[in-house]
Amino acid sequence: MNTLGKGRANGAISILHSLGLGRGCSIGIGIETEVALVDERSDISADSHNLLNSIEACWRSEGLPLPDKIGWKVTSDIPIGQGLKSSSALACAAILAMNESAWTNLSENSIVDLAVKSQRLAKCTITGSMDDTWASISPGWKLVDPSLDASSSVIIEGIIDESFSVLICLRGNRSSVVSSSPFLEQEPLFQRSLASIMRNSPLDSISTNGMAVAVATEDFDALRICNLCIAKGAVASGISGSGPAISIVCYEDDSKALEEVIIDMGFDVIKTKFSTSETLIEEAF
Repeated sequence: MNTLGKGRANGAISILHSLGLGRGCSIGIGIETEVALVDERSDISADSHNLLNSIEACWRSEGLPLPDKIGWKVTSDIPIGQGLKSSSALACAAILAMNESAWTNLSENSIVDLAVKSQRLAKCTITGSMDDTWASISPGWKLVDPSLDASSSVIIEGIIDESFSVLICLRGNRSSVVSSSPFLEQEPLFQRSLASIMRNSPLDSISTNGMAVAVATEDFDALRICNLCIAKGAVASGISGSGPAISIVCYEDDSKALEEVIIDMGFDVIKTKFSTSETLIEEAF
């Protein structure tokens, strides 16, 4: 088995869920997926949505070069199905691997568009995941309009201080089915979250957005956990994506105590940082 190309992309957490207002915002964190394109067919058991098949189909539909027989090797430390953008990371990493293999030199916009198209085809997203996909391969946060193509989608963008620690509270797999109508009912809270982004206060947005998502999904245990973490020193805390994972942003000095709070509640925790993604970009372009 020969490796034809490799790609890497990172997971992310939500700043604004796009179901609320038709605008979305996410930011990358330091957990990654690496994909190798190989010259033999292989089954990826964790790919329950057959996303890799959709990626291959979208690539070929664009007339881009690819051998008749390919396979994949995937290594990832991003938990699947918990709101940490594992599908966006997988799509971006796989497309970067094909880009390297075929020497197609695709632009960042083209890679994002292909990744979004692939996720929609695989039906592993109800929003299109434009904001999540941008966060998987580019630094900082971007407020995007997911109804537009990548080159036109970014409304505003910014960064968050990289010295912050990010804790991820893992609460198991998602059990509820997400639908749009409960999110639309929380428009006032999502508007508050959007206003924080427009004021360049994305950390405030994380908490307000998390509150809105918790109410929309009737995840009142998440509200209790977020409020407890903020009372114990977190700067921001909220559900990521549609959950159930909860992101907690804190100063490094407070991270140990907050880790213990999460563990004492019986949950696993990932400690990481916001991702700069510069290395991903430098290697890909």
